[in-house]
Amino acid sequence: MATLVAAALLTGCGGGGPATTDYSGAVLTDPYVVPDTALTATDGSRFSLAGDTDRRLTLVFFGYVNCPDICHTVMSNLTAGLTRLDPADRDQVDVVFVTTDPARDTRQALGDYLARYDPGFVGLTGDLATISDIGLDLGVAVEQGEKLPSGGYEVTHGTQVIGVDSDDRAPIVWTEGTSASEFADDIHLLLNGDV
Repeated sequence: MATLVAAALLTGCGGGGPATTDYSGAVLTDPYVVPDTALTATDGSRFSLAGDTDRRLTLVFFGYVNCPDICHTVMSNLTAGLTRLDPADRDQVDVVFVTTDPARDTRQALGDYLARYDPGFVGLTGDLATISDIGLDLGVAVEQGEKLPSGGYEVTHGTQVIGVDSDDRAPIVWTEGTSASEFADDIHLLLNGDV
């Protein structure tokens, strides 16, 4: 079911359909090419998903600090999945969180949010148009939604986690319903073989 949902999310976004595998995530027959566009990390440095991800696997999620539900669930499952890995596997994985609400997610707020999960997670921000373009390249829709009666606005974004390999390609995608054990199992398989 997760594979079918992921395939539906990816339709029309540039990625090939899922291949048949033993993975919980959807393995793409035509992996996304990760853009080299730089964003700003929480420490103020420039950071590119293609140029600055040097581990064998980087897990990328687009979300925002004030997300009421899904972002927290995905980040919790992802974090718990990483704790299930042995140290040798864990050392080969990075997690990058790209804010979909740069107007409100300051570098400080983003850093504080990610520290609750793991202080080693990388937080990125930038202008919304650039973030949307990067998301589109990776099959993730990102846009500022309608204005709310309270004066705020909705934040609309895809909720999938993108797996980026050391060749700056994204061959696998997980949906928001992926459990910690599914993340752990897939990551272990990815690090010990080829997609």
